[in-house]
Amino acid sequence: MRVLTVCSGNICRSPTAEAALKEALAAEGLADRVEVDSAGTGPWHVGEPPDRRMRKAAADAGLHLDGRGRQLAPGDVEDYDLVLTMDRSNQRDVLRLAGDDARDRVRMFREFDPEADPGDDEVPDPYYDGRETFDEVVVIARRTAREVVEQLRGQLA
Repeated sequence: MRVLTVCSGNICRSPTAEAALKEALAAEGLADRVEVDSAGTGPWHVGEPPDRRMRKAAADAGLHLDGRGRQLAPGDVEDYDLVLTMDRSNQRDVLRLAGDDARDRVRMFREFDPEADPGDDEVPDPYYDGRETFDEVVVIARRTAREVVEQLRGQLA
């Protein structure tokens, strides 16, 4: 199974969600059964490491971010079993690239968040915010990743 997380620039939210999913998969002994990657809808940070502020917030919480920013490619939606977007803008961009047969693979990441309020299905973008939002993204990503992995467990059985 292949899972892709997507945000705008692939340096804050999607690499954090990717790392949280990998952590949750490893904790459940499923890391070898699910491939996880991340991408951004725009080209702004292609080749760059995750944002230093995001890396710091994640590291302080014991979560390691790695990889380099990449832009979502036209075939990605078809190549992944599940594409998890961080906000509605990302969702619209991804759906524009998705063929009709792949649209059902695209879901909002926080759709799986057990603590998300109805209508509050976006992961906040910390890029222009302070440390609190970076910390909040780590908490949301970990909590939501655990639930995504629980859902995937049923598909992997």
